[in-house]
Amino acid sequence: MNNDGTTDSAENGTDDFRVMHLEANGPLVSTSDDTSDLISNAWINHVSLIAIPVARLDPLFFDLSSLLAGEITQKLVNYQVKLAVIGDISEFVAASTALGDFVWESNRGEHVWFLPNETALETKLAASRGR
Repeated sequence: MNNDGTTDSAENGTDDFRVMHLEANGPLVSTSDDTSDLISNAWINHVSLIAIPVARLDPLFFDLSSLLAGEITQKLVNYQVKLAVIGDISEFVAASTALGDFVWESNRGEHVWFLPNETALETKLAASRGR
């Protein structure tokens, strides 16, 4: 990990794809302004993807009726910053068929991923570079 909280995901730094990993401890991402701050930091650090631990997302993110997940993900997509939600969300998915469908559809795409751990993120990144 670099001093700015980012990692270069490419071997030997030959690719410009950078990931910003948020620490598990810290303020919740719960508003549009929080998302704007993340996007600003991503752009300053030339980051392509933000990896956010589940613990850093407001629990309302996982309640699709709150519209928070849509607001956050749409803003990130609009600004061409990818999102990886890292951690166990099985409790949230068990409580909502709609969330399970959202996660499944998101993981099929290239902009928003829900992954159980950092290893899964590295695997997903390697596979997406191979396309």
